[in-house]
Amino acid sequence: MTENRTRATTPEDLARLFVERANARDAEGLAELYAPDAVLAYPAGASTVGREAIRAVCERMLEHAPLPFPVEEPLPTVRYGDLALTSTRDADGTGGRVQVARRQPDGSWLRIIDRPEVPAATG
Repeated sequence: MTENRTRATTPEDLARLFVERANARDAEGLAELYAPDAVLAYPAGASTVGREAIRAVCERMLEHAPLPFPVEEPLPTVRYGDLALTSTRDADGTGGRVQVARRQPDGSWLRIIDRPEVPAATG
């Protein structure tokens, strides 16, 4: 992990840092928000496993994503020891985003599971 990048000191920091790094088109910085063995449920219908594979997906995403990424409204975090469930209300109509983060030995937080597109409920 690059030492000069800000680390998430709370699970809630991860969403803010993701937006900052996406808007800077920093795929490497985005990947550093994930644990080395993290699982990203993206692209839709697929799973991307591991930080290096996530970095490659982020590079492709940033090539096509319109900027700026919006800051989305966070929902209350649910914590269980060194695990946290975070989520945000979507700003783009995809339904919302859900992540599981884990506290690291140094006290920082990294995503271990990320589902960036949860379909909106219909009915």
